[in-house]
Amino acid sequence: MAVTVLVVDDSGFFRRRLSEILSQDSNIKVVGTATNGREAIDQAVSLKPDVITMDYEMPMMDGITAVRHIMQRCPTPVLMFSSLTHEGARVTLDALDAGAVDFLPKNFEDISRNPDKVRQLLCEKVHSIARSNRRFSSPVAAAPATATAPSPAPREPLTSSRPAPRPLATPPPAPATAPRAAAPATSGAPRRKAYKLLAIGTSTGGPVALQKVLTQLPANFPAPIVLIQHMPAAFTGAFAERLDKLCRINVKEAQDGDQLRPGLALLAPGGKQMMVDARGVVKILPGDERLNYKPCVDITFGSAAKSFGDKVLAVVLTGMGADGREGARLLKQSGSQVWAQDEASSVIYGMPMAVAKAGLADAIYSLDDMGRYLAEACQ
Repeated sequence: MAVTVLVVDDSGFFRRRLSEILSQDSNIKVVGTATNGREAIDQAVSLKPDVITMDYEMPMMDGITAVRHIMQRCPTPVLMFSSLTHEGARVTLDALDAGAVDFLPKNFEDISRNPDKVRQLLCEKVHSIARSNRRFSSPVAAAPATATAPSPAPREPLTSSRPAPRPLATPPPAPATAPRAAAPATSGAPRRKAYKLLAIGTSTGGPVALQKVLTQLPANFPAPIVLIQHMPAAFTGAFAERLDKLCRINVKEAQDGDQLRPGLALLAPGGKQMMVDARGVVKILPGDERLNYKPCVDITFGSAAKSFGDKVLAVVLTGMGADGREGARLLKQSGSQVWAQDEASSVIYGMPMAVAKAGLADAIYSLDDMGRYLAEACQ
């Protein structure tokens, strides 16, 4: 059965172009369009699409407000479009807060210059979020701003002073549309060890998942942390700022030459690759066009295995695809520990499933437990 899609955008050109691109996939059917947020709510209620593509900046009602109303009245997976700017990144994070599942940069040049690549990426996103491990069968009220983040202890921020962003709401977990055999979650406390590095890789659903995990870590967390989130270059700086304001640990976008230190999480910059050496120095390299992911979890995990041997704790969270599996294999060969998120709490059970199916996961934990167990394992 084809995935039904509602396209929401105030630009007539973009609505038509998006509808044309999606309609090229025989397993996708555009069932309606809307020009503003109010129309989007009405169409979502009447058409009950499998997926909604949503623009942010529209007349009468913006996209984020529309997403919040849709999640209350007829919860539906939403793919958000935003501009490749710092403000666009902030808007995207707010959209995920409101309940959107995933996002794509709104880039008209790419549509005209690389139509085949855009079509493949867009259709893959639509299919993946249509199968996302989320419950959209009944209205769910937005989570309160304090639901996922404890009040951070006073500390000297690494970023400029701005109003603190609202925490990303943690989505309600649920089974996928087709039943699958889920990898059982590990029970019991993890093994404690003096790790020299905590490395976390994620993709779709990662911004919410990372916030959930990192806000559970204490300010005196004893291990350095590296974060690899599949995200465009314009977005990672804003995401790091957001995490830094919400967490008790420090978070910043990594720069070439940064030094790993306890209680500091370095987020790999979008469009580039991040590696670590045995001295604890971060290397930021240009993104190789031959690689699908920039940043790539496998590359960072592989460098950690080479530099720190059996002293790494690696975690693979929600995400589409299998990035992180081969890096996890190298870490296991070096004697390090690898954890994976469980299926029930993953938005997309792709990356953690790849690690679990390959027999590389030493432990499988739910998202709710992950931060607490990380704090225990590294103390």
